[in-house]
Amino acid sequence: CAAAGSFQEAGVIQQAYSLNFPLHTVPASCAQCPAWSAFSVSSPAIVLETVKQAGAGAEDRPDAVVVRLYEAHGSTVTAWLQTSLPVKEAMLCDLLERPAGQGRLPLEQQGLRLSFTPFRVLSVLLLLSH
Repeated sequence: CAAAGSFQEAGVIQQAYSLNFPLHTVPASCAQCPAWSAFSVSSPAIVLETVKQAGAGAEDRPDAVVVRLYEAHGSTVTAWLQTSLPVKEAMLCDLLERPAGQGRLPLEQQGLRLSFTPFRVLSVLLLLSH
């Protein structure tokens, strides 16, 4: 008996990440602590693959974070990246974490608007406020 629907509808990408990178629990100091997430993405087609401190030129930007995302469903999609971090500036960067030529990304109330073509990888350099 074959299952109906596509791998996108079944959430295969999310299930694979949950299996291969399980969450680890740590004791909390308070049972009523509010839920908190540093990042969220508005589309299930977009996978937030990496969050790391910027390496290239980090001595010039000690408060820089690189976020790497990719489109996993083979679709063209616009997605919003939201963060609770105090971002003062955002820009696309290359895989060596050098700013790309497009300039700054607008910081909007919904977050950062990112456009993806099928299987595209985007790296975003976030400069944080002190």
